[in-house]
Amino acid sequence: MDEQEADSDLHEGTAYNFGFLDEYAKREVRRTILKAIAIPGYQTPYASREMPMGRGFGTGGLQLTLSLIGQNDNLKVIDQGADDSVNAVNLRHFVELTCPGVSTTERTVEATIIQSRHRIPEVMLREDQVLVLQVPYPDPLVVVEPSEEKRKTMHGEGDYSRLLTKLYEDIVQFNEITISHRYPTKINGHYVIDPSPIPRYDVPRLHHCPNLVLLGAGREKKIYAVPPYTSAVPLAFEDVPFRTENFLDSQGNRHACMRCGCTHSFLDEVISEQGERQYQCSDSDYCNDQLAVLKLNQAEGVNA
Repeated sequence: MDEQEADSDLHEGTAYNFGFLDEYAKREVRRTILKAIAIPGYQTPYASREMPMGRGFGTGGLQLTLSLIGQNDNLKVIDQGADDSVNAVNLRHFVELTCPGVSTTERTVEATIIQSRHRIPEVMLREDQVLVLQVPYPDPLVVVEPSEEKRKTMHGEGDYSRLLTKLYEDIVQFNEITISHRYPTKINGHYVIDPSPIPRYDVPRLHHCPNLVLLGAGREKKIYAVPPYTSAVPLAFEDVPFRTENFLDSQGNRHACMRCGCTHSFLDEVISEQGERQYQCSDSDYCNDQLAVLKLNQAEGVNA
């Protein structure tokens, strides 16, 4: 790239490229993405760049987003399902500053790129959408093997016996598997991944999902992927199957969202001012949609 071409990539009155990263960094990230897609679940190393925020605050996912995004894209950023959390707002504002012309949205169905921390949107994504997940620790074997060199060998050989032993010990001690998030999941019949700190409720939704899922760990300098229509099976035993959160009360009835009344979404527990436990949809956009449907049904009932 000569000096004239480089100048054309810079914003007017600024000293950085579209998307903050230089073009060489973006190309490297995109090449790494292609390799990660070609080998589903494989932790592909890359040269993670320094970002104007602390590592651990979504730098890996942000580098993926900035390397993929174009002026025709529509970006949605969520943190634990919410569009208005501090982390989501800051990341969205950073993209708006460094990617002029790019649209942002809080509507899942309108987004072409969705960057998320700790949740997969409730709405089934489409083939033309990309889900970017922020990952703090990409290797599920780190809980049983501290040596990265040995972990690479175990991944290559598909040796996850020690991880299964860890799950078995949980069952013996607690009568259930105690992993609430980062649940180890086998991709395409070989590599086991850490699917980021999503709840167990979200793990089955990776299985044969129509959209591309990219996972970026900036601090650990790893990118891995779950390509569209790829098997994603959580580790479990024949006699102790994998199960998700059920949100049942003591009578066996499922809790409903206090806002929209939904009984089939992932719920966050909220303590009211009176000290009572209440539940609300984790996905704010989905909750808004359900609330709109509820109000419409109520209005139709009144008019009838």
